[in-house]
Amino acid sequence: MNNQARSLIWNIRQFSTLLPRTRALRIYPLGFSRPEVIHSKWNPRMKPKWNHLLNTFDEGLQPSVRYLFQDIFISRSVDGCTQTKGISHAAVCKLERILCPRRLSSDTKHSFVSDETSDDDLMKINSHHTSSEDVLTKKVRPTPVTYKKLAQECNSLSDVLDTFSKAPTFPGSNYFLAMWIIAKRISEDKRRFEKQLMFTHPAFNQLCEQMMREAKIMRYDHLLFSLNAIVKLGIPQNTLMVQTLLRTIQERISECDERCLSILSTALVTMEPCMNVNALRAGLRILVDQQVWNIKHIFTLQTVMKCIGKDAPLALKKKLEMKALKELDKFSILNSQHMFEVLAVMDHRSVVLLNECSKIVIDNIHGCPFKVLISILQSCRDLRYQNEDLFQSIADYVTTTFDIWKVKQVIFFLLLFETLGFRPPGLMDKLMERVVQEPGSLNVKNIVSILHVYSSLNHVHKVQNREFLEALASALTGCLHHISSESLLNAVHSFCLMNYFPLAPINQLIKENIINELLTSGDTEKNIHKLHVLNTCLKLDESSYKSVHIPLPPMPLSASHPNEKLAEVLGRLLEGQGCFSRNVQLPHNYHIDFEIRMDTNRTQVFSFSDIDASSATNIQRVAVLCVPKSAYCLNSSHPRGWLAMKIRHLNVMGFHVVLIHHWELKKLKMQDAVTFVRKKIYSDEALPNTDATVESLD
Repeated sequence: MNNQARSLIWNIRQFSTLLPRTRALRIYPLGFSRPEVIHSKWNPRMKPKWNHLLNTFDEGLQPSVRYLFQDIFISRSVDGCTQTKGISHAAVCKLERILCPRRLSSDTKHSFVSDETSDDDLMKINSHHTSSEDVLTKKVRPTPVTYKKLAQECNSLSDVLDTFSKAPTFPGSNYFLAMWIIAKRISEDKRRFEKQLMFTHPAFNQLCEQMMREAKIMRYDHLLFSLNAIVKLGIPQNTLMVQTLLRTIQERISECDERCLSILSTALVTMEPCMNVNALRAGLRILVDQQVWNIKHIFTLQTVMKCIGKDAPLALKKKLEMKALKELDKFSILNSQHMFEVLAVMDHRSVVLLNECSKIVIDNIHGCPFKVLISILQSCRDLRYQNEDLFQSIADYVTTTFDIWKVKQVIFFLLLFETLGFRPPGLMDKLMERVVQEPGSLNVKNIVSILHVYSSLNHVHKVQNREFLEALASALTGCLHHISSESLLNAVHSFCLMNYFPLAPINQLIKENIINELLTSGDTEKNIHKLHVLNTCLKLDESSYKSVHIPLPPMPLSASHPNEKLAEVLGRLLEGQGCFSRNVQLPHNYHIDFEIRMDTNRTQVFSFSDIDASSATNIQRVAVLCVPKSAYCLNSSHPRGWLAMKIRHLNVMGFHVVLIHHWELKKLKMQDAVTFVRKKIYSDEALPNTDATVESLD
């Protein structure tokens, strides 16, 4: 290289430190500020040769100047700086003087490169200059921090904010993520206290402001993680920061890939509806509709399905269902267990998908956690999905591992089985034995729940039924001093359905002040109905309260519409409308669909007009009830509590009860329906008496 050229380059580098220049600091995603130098009087038409020479100006900048304004930018006010609109989050500062400039000397031995300097000597000088700059840069540049490291080093949310206030770094999402990780690992009470301290911390507002400034330049997945953490931390959704993030996410939704879809769906599931949330959810649906076939991970697919919500278009729900069915061979055990909840949240009853997932759950039922089993049963209830094999598998598993479950957990299982109409005899017998052994371990809520389940499902133990009812009555009596009126009514109502009348609870219930409270507060309509049932049971069943009558407002007559097909069948079978009566109203608020008068052997039908008072003693009144499937336990002929009580009371009133299954009659042709009903009415198969009906019908 020519000695004069080398001397020129060296002097240009030194002279550059004295030139006034305008510096613009732009925040870069790597976590530090890189200076952008804008030289005064710059001519864009300058020849390339001089372009190359003048580009070396910036290489001689001292590191202390390069990172001078990095920390100042993050603070709320910057002395001597103004924020520009043209460059996102840039501070433009004009330097009148460079700190510690290196002065030119007239001594050419020090100021200029001598002619005798070789190329190797020049490379050593440049190398020494660069290495010195790097050392100084490392001392000044803030150390990048990750949210994982923050979460490990800090023990509270305030510790994270203290770290931020000392040396803020990019991106601000790291601090919110670290706070959420810490919040998850502490107790609920401590979390509540820490959140209060977080909101009052001096650096919290500063962090929120930085988060809003960085939203447009932050990586999209970091932005989504931040939103999720901010929402989980309990920061109000109507704040400017949350709404700014939602708006920015909308604007950049085209950057959303499969991973981002999962993060965004997780965040939106927990957010309340508002204008920005609704707009973002609508955009997500459009994006999912376009990318559904490209989703590779089952977890992402299920997260998206939960997010789109119940009000999503049916076509989109069907498309997601088809995608799930297509990927069924990739489903893990957890995916299959989780699919029940996903479909329930989406309110989409896919029987095919539920059946396939049920098979996987049944095959891997052992070791399944309590929360997962409860979630499956709750989802089946919400979806109105009835799978007896699945329910029986869960019941058998709980029965065989009965000792590891708490009583309240078993009761929770039974409450869900009751809402599904499923009666697990083995599990219910196990709990009855536990109640007989340890009645004192039950609280009011447990007692009321057990009574409700056993009376609703009409379950009776073959050996210990009396002991079971006495144990529950004794436990309830011990709680009378603090039980609410409504809970007492629910418990006594359940006892009445099971044809058992404990003295102390009933005496407490029929007090005037308790009755007045039930008639004037709470769900009065339901209370009145249950009190009417109590009145009826005290009158018709074998109790010591037959003289007791609770004055109650009359029950509204429910509109009854007897089955038209059954009416036509009876007309053909009995050869005329005069041989039966429809929609018969009886005392105690009972009504029957059809009444037939027959001889005591049920071999002959009489017309209503032919019966006189002298022949009334030889007449058997037959009540024909068209019963829906819901009146029975799931896939069985075992009547539920209300139907069993009605049969018992109709028997007391002198009726022989004939039950016609509505779902069976509906699928028969007229000729077959006539034969079916004839066998029910004229056959010798009769329902047992009341006690046998309640105790032995399966």
